Amino acid sequence: MANEQLFGTSIAKIIKKRLSIRTYLAQPMSPEIKESLREFFSTIRGLFGGTARFNLVESDLAAKESNAKLGTYGVIRGASAYVVAVVEKADRDLEDFGYSLEKAILYATSLGLGTCWIGGTFKKSEFGKAIEQKDHEIMPCITPIGYPNSRKSLIDSAMRFVAGSKNRKSWDELFFNCDFSHPLSEQEAGKYVTPLEMLRLAPSASNKQPWRIVKDTNKIHFYLQHTKGYSKLLAYDLQRVDMGIAMCHFELTAKELGIEGLWQISDPGNISTLQDTEYVVSWVEGI
Repeated sequence: MANEQLFGTSIAKIIKKRLSIRTYLAQPMSPEIKESLREFFSTIRGLFGGTARFNLVESDLAAKESNAKLGTYGVIRGASAYVVAVVEKADRDLEDFGYSLEKAILYATSLGLGTCWIGGTFKKSEFGKAIEQKDHEIMPCITPIGYPNSRKSLIDSAMRFVAGSKNRKSWDELFFNCDFSHPLSEQEAGKYVTPLEMLRLAPSASNKQPWRIVKDTNKIHFYLQHTKGYSKLLAYDLQRVDMGIAMCHFELTAKELGIEGLWQISDPGNISTLQDTEYVVSWVEGI
């Protein structure tokens, strides 16, 4: 029996609705929506033990930073608020961060709000000051938040084209059965077909889609396929953040469908990995 829907509607519908929004209306969010966001932020916990701290940054600060170039994602226009989050430095901090902020983004999407993942270095920015970021905390990404403007800017349209957000890798490039030499078909995926498809739709830095999945009896193994040289260009390895985002999509969908399981760092056995690919974690069913 499927679990109660977390956001009041199907998580698959929310995932399909989520887009990267770079152009916003000047209209501020209502007090009720801001309170709902803050309440939800307080419930979020990372998968590897990291607890994210959130802050909803508004007013002149957001507007000032909004018109500057932010990270590799181009220019944000019209945003009067940002979601800022930090997690403590730890072994799986970037994965925890990706999971936590994407959960917040999906909740915001369910409220009719727009967001956009922005990677960069924000510690010395006004955003870092607003959340009182400590030396032992990281802030690899932020997101604007607000009501989407239906009139897209030229920059917004250009970024959407360049990012190729509609150009997703196919199943046989991402999902495998027992080992990396056997692509996983939708039929073989069985009850995991929807959680995997929602994972496939997850956003990722520069749309690299670095996740690779191996289904092995009652375990779903998650691997990260690094894009050569990509992390060296950035302040953080955003592809590890991408893994957390993918895990969020998979877990929320599986749980909504009533598929019980837990995340474990579990020996994947004799599965030979692809080049530049490393094991991250496994979803283990029925424990």
